[in-house]
Amino acid sequence: MAWEGKKYKLDKSENFDEYMKALGVGLVLRKMGNTVSPTVELTKDGDEYTLTTSSTFKTTAIKFKADEEFDEETADGRKVKSVCKFENPNKLVHEQKGEKPTTIIREFTPESMVATMTIEGIKCIREYKAV
Repeated sequence: MAWEGKKYKLDKSENFDEYMKALGVGLVLRKMGNTVSPTVELTKDGDEYTLTTSSTFKTTAIKFKADEEFDEETADGRKVKSVCKFENPNKLVHEQKGEKPTTIIREFTPESMVATMTIEGIKCIREYKAV
């Protein structure tokens, strides 16, 4: 799997502010969110995965088993029911169900990770480089 033993740091972001607006994120938090360059790491222990996102602003981690629903509190404070599924060993589809359903598709390669986030027809693409 391309993501094993890798960390990915944000390199480019497209339409993130519009995405955060659609989520209902306030101006101050959006400004902070637009200035940080988080690092993402996906690890596996047995049948449990941990997706960690770290920045100078905040570190969040979700633990999940593939195809099993779990409770998640998002970085912006929403409480959602989530399911993460692998479409292939390097493509993770993360569905967040709540007041504002969101889909995050993360595609991993040895060199990069691309996260495509969609809410209410608004699409944000964030490209990360392996570090």
